[in-house]
This record gives sequence, C-alpha cells and structure tokens, in this order.
Amino acid sequence: MTESAVADGMRIEWDVPIAMDDGVVLRADVFRPVADGRYPVILSYGPYGKGVAFQEGFKAAWDKMVADYPETARNTSNKYAVFELVDPEKWVPDGYVCIRIDSRGAGRSPGFMDLKSVRETRDLYDCIEWGAQQPWSTGKVGLNGISYYATNQWYVASMEPPHLAAICVWEGAGDYYRENTHHGGILCNFFVSMYPWAVYRLQHGTGERSPKSPVTGEPSGGPVSLSDDELVRNRLDVEASLLSHPLNDDYYRGRSAVWEKITVPVLSAGNWGGIGLHTRGNFEGFVRAASTQKWLEVHGDTHWSHFYTDYGVALQKRFLGHFLKGDDTGWDSQPRVQIQIRHVDRFEPRHENEWPLARTQWTKFYLDPNGSALRRAPSSQAAT
Repeated sequence: MTESAVADGMRIEWDVPIAMDDGVVLRADVFRPVADGRYPVILSYGPYGKGVAFQEGFKAAWDKMVADYPETARNTSNKYAVFELVDPEKWVPDGYVCIRIDSRGAGRSPGFMDLKSVRETRDLYDCIEWGAQQPWSTGKVGLNGISYYATNQWYVASMEPPHLAAICVWEGAGDYYRENTHHGGILCNFFVSMYPWAVYRLQHGTGERSPKSPVTGEPSGGPVSLSDDELVRNRLDVEASLLSHPLNDDYYRGRSAVWEKITVPVLSAGNWGGIGLHTRGNFEGFVRAASTQKWLEVHGDTHWSHFYTDYGVALQKRFLGHFLKGDDTGWDSQPRVQIQIRHVDRFEPRHENEWPLARTQWTKFYLDPNGSALRRAPSSQAAT
C-alpha cells in the first residue's frame, strides 16, 4: 500500500505502484514539492535498493566520500541519500520531482531479475512515460544517476521514449560485451563477484533479511521472505549466461546502446579511472550518439564522489535546468568538452571543442629495458 507524508520540505509517497505491460507492478518512491503544481521529473530505475541508506548499505564508499569532500553531506539531512542517485533534498527545492524505482525483481519490485536486459529497458521506457503523464508532471522527464543508473540511460534512449527530455549519464557504459563483460575479448568476472553483495542481498524476496529503510522502517527487499532456492530460481544465472555466449552475438547487442537512435540531449560525464567498465562508454557515447546536443565532461577521483560534490551537482543542475525547465543556466555557452587535467597535486579544468581533440600532439615513446624507462628515441643497445 502506498504511504505518503510531508517531511523535510517535500511531499513523499512510498511504494507507488507502476504497472508494466505484462502485468508486473513495480514500486517507486516519489519526492515532490509540497506546493501543488506541475514540475519536471528526474527519474531513475535500478537494483541497488531505493530504500537502502547510502551511509549504511554502502558504508565504505560513503565514509570515504564524506571524508574527502565534507560538502557532499551538507545542506541535507542525508536521510534520503541512497547509493549512486540524486539526493531529493538537494533537488526538490529547485522545483523537480525525483522518482526512484526498484527494478524488476529487485528491492520492493517483484518479478524475475534479469539485469541490464531488454525487459528492464522496456520497463524503464514505461516508467518514463508514466512519470510524464502524472498530474504533478510537466511531461518532461530527465534521467540522472551513476553507473547502473547511467548505463540504462543509453539503453532506453535508444528506444526513443516520447517524453524523455534529457539524459545525464554519469560514468555509465554502453556496450555490454566490450565494457561490461569482456575486455579485449577476455571474460571479466566483475558482475559475477559484485552482484551477490551489491544486488542479490537486496533481491525482492529477501524480506526481513534485507536492510531496513531508515525512514519507513520497511525491509528494502520487499514484504515477503523467500528461501535461498526460490531467490536463485527467480533470477538469471549471470555467470552461466556469459559462459554460454563467448562471442559478441545478439545476446550482447540486445543489451547495448544503439547510438544512431540516441537523439535526446546528452551530458556524458566520464572518469579517467575505472577504465575497463565505465570510461570507454562515456567517450563512445559522446562521440557516437546521434544527438546534435551533446556534451562531454571528464573528471578524476573516485567513481562516485563528483556526482555529489558542489562541482558535480552544479554541472548537473545547469544541464537539466536548461533542458527540463528552460531556465537560463548559462548552458547555451557551455563548451562541448570540459575536462579535468591531472597534475601531481590537483586537477585543473580545461575546455575544448571536440573529442578526440583536434590539437592533440601525438608523441612516440620507446621502451628502454636498460634504464627501465620510456624514451623519445629507440634504445641503441639490445636488452631483455
């Protein structure tokens, strides 16, 4: 049953039902301004638990982020902070509705869990259209989030939902084979090792064994408790599926972006680190998406920090404020490429006009085994 409350300057509805085309009902938390009216929507869909507190469910990431950047925990109660998603306390006051949806089979949404599948992407499409048609919505929906919540933005934008107005893809991936599962054609076991602790512990049906929402007190894994065997039967065996598809076939292409169909405005925010999983996707997305309105930003530091820093939030608000609200945020004059250049003790911002950079000066370096160095000229002596 949907519950609602007015708290912390927001009107909040918990476990709002969203019916999919096959009858499965997903559950969403909706945060919106208290005042009646129509507002643009920032939406997300994923498996990390809409009710799991960031500081509890992903404590190591939270502690490091707040220690390195205390600003990320300021000007908010942090009660509604969850991993890799916007904090509604920082967005609702600016006139946005924030919607968080537990993906099929995850959290409080029932169904068979098939992560990053065509079925999930179809669900996200339907959720976008649902959000656009609500009485408190202007009909403009933007997507924002990190990693999983960024990757599926590329996927659903390929389906061209009519009410999708902009996507902010923060460290995502677009190619399920090359970036998610096979690096240079070599199988990567990242998902096989990561899903048990990051996703399966929050699978729908973990019930009382799952973390409880610090706000509602309800179990983040849903109201029912299934046996371990039932949970296994209710999700795709990811390892088996990868082993049964060793080459880049339709299985992977169906879970990848279709760049020529992505025409919505894009902010692709990448990280110089995390090269295997995320970096390629953000550069490829910027270069290959068919959109004529696309921008690239590249930063350093940890995978999640700058999504929450004042720098990152300001960048997101300038982009989404322009395309979802029509505000004069200065985005009209934003250079197409904004990169943070690494120095020994800092990063410095630099603006460019394109990627790859037209003014790149390519330099050849040669291995010198004698000095264990890279040099401008080939070594004159043979060495091992």
